[in-house]
Amino acid sequence: MSLNLNGRRRPSPLRPNSSFAFENPLAPTMDKDVHPVIHEGRVAVITGAASGIGRAAALEFAKIGMKVALADVSEAQLNSARDEVAAIVGDANVLAIPTDVSKLEEVVRLRDRVYEAWGEVGVLMNNAGIGIKGTSWDGLDNWHKIFDVNLFGIVNVQHTFVPSMLHQENQAVIINTGSKQGITNPPGNAAYNASKAAVKSLTEGLAHELRNTPSANLTAHLLVPGWVWTGLTGASSGKEKPAGAWTPQETVLFMLDRVRQGKFYIICPDNDTSAELDQLRIMWGAGDVAEGRPALSRWHADYKALFEEYIRDGLAQLG
Repeated sequence: MSLNLNGRRRPSPLRPNSSFAFENPLAPTMDKDVHPVIHEGRVAVITGAASGIGRAAALEFAKIGMKVALADVSEAQLNSARDEVAAIVGDANVLAIPTDVSKLEEVVRLRDRVYEAWGEVGVLMNNAGIGIKGTSWDGLDNWHKIFDVNLFGIVNVQHTFVPSMLHQENQAVIINTGSKQGITNPPGNAAYNASKAAVKSLTEGLAHELRNTPSANLTAHLLVPGWVWTGLTGASSGKEKPAGAWTPQETVLFMLDRVRQGKFYIICPDNDTSAELDQLRIMWGAGDVAEGRPALSRWHADYKALFEEYIRDGLAQLG
């Protein structure tokens, strides 16, 4: 919301009108056989596969009957995940390859192992990530570590795998894991937010380049989880999952449905945050730029009440 020349408030141009329709995240989903990639016998490669969303994805792909290559830096957790996946789909259909995605030579080794074993990649899931802290002028070493994994890990995987995937006969997909923190940019961890904002930009560019590459049978998708109970958010502490958080499995099932439907932006709700609330927050953030408000005005004392009014009115209109 902003002011006109007479000092009276007018609705933000980014506020949806009452006819704005949000997608229902609980709507009936498409059958698994609709998408030619998410199908029995195809190959899935997952980085960050030893725990959290990556491990849940490996298990769901195995349930579909896919061959699964798991990559992670934690060998003990990786082997545990491998055993769990093999119990579903069989030893011959699982590879567990210790990989540090920040090191190009290890990513090349991962690609070579997968293609030597199975000759193709149907799903490439760039999910490896770390959440250590770096503020705007402190924690420089952490900045380098975060970008080496969260951003350059994905760059390394794309540069290594995409040239091979482009020449495959069968359709394939790339799913990069971003974060809402890379879109709405909440204060607290500038390094992590910046890395995930870069992942969003990188994946948007990838999607554009792929659809403008003649005969490319490869699409890109951006997974934006909500609040998920993983090691990054406290699950490793042994505490019980908070009621507001989704499990990694819930997040992966939501992701698979949206990939089957051809969605690029896969923005996951959770038990605390609805799809409507997510989209209103995203539009407010875009309004900071379009309307010239202070940076991160959602957390600015002078705009707190206005933001709350915007959310309240927006949800009422959408309800």
